[in-house]
Amino acid sequence: MEQQLRDEVLAKAQRFFKEEIVPKHINNTMKLRNLKEFKINPFLISYVANFFAGNSDPKSMARALVYPRALGTSISTSFGQNTQKFCSNVLGGFGSTTQGIDIEFIDHLDGRKKYCQLKSGPSTINSGDVGSIIGNFKNIKNIARANNLQLNIGDLIVGVMYGTPQELSYHYKKIDKDYPVIIGKDFWHRLTGAENCYHDLIRAIGEVALGIDGSNFLEEVVEELAKEIEEKLNF
Repeated sequence: MEQQLRDEVLAKAQRFFKEEIVPKHINNTMKLRNLKEFKINPFLISYVANFFAGNSDPKSMARALVYPRALGTSISTSFGQNTQKFCSNVLGGFGSTTQGIDIEFIDHLDGRKKYCQLKSGPSTINSGDVGSIIGNFKNIKNIARANNLQLNIGDLIVGVMYGTPQELSYHYKKIDKDYPVIIGKDFWHRLTGAENCYHDLIRAIGEVALGIDGSNFLEEVVEELAKEIEEKLNF
């Protein structure tokens, strides 16, 4: 049963990444052909281009602008913004009807039912999220008490899809003082019962990447942006 659940999660995660994340990443990268997508610091752009490529010609400037966005900020933001869709597409079988809860599941390590808010990574919440999460959990505790339902504080958790406990931000650690924050390998083990599910999931998504080569259209984006830099920027 655990193996079957693991295999289902891996297959759905691959499909989700291929059908949802990759197209959005490509679309967001194509937008970078336009100079208006960047807030350029004129004091730094020549320096950054020289630091990166040894010169500050328009193409080097374009690469210095495009690469960090396309290979860093853009894909990370896209993944984080699609956490709820990930819940629906990949973890729909664990879906919750409880307000403020994303998924419910039987913890394979302690055998108790967990009510979980799902987050993408170890630094993806802010100070405002802390109060919201704790408030939701307090409301659920009050409802359980009013209905004489057995609910331990440890049954209300925040599940973080990737990372390690050492990487958790201050905001997560603040929540963890009252409610467990379960991250990365431990979270996927508890969810599926498969101890290596986390690493299997990383490999499964990596397999999707093997069929994708964005180098050509990335270079096209650089070329088009370089032309606009040459036409419009005069340092």
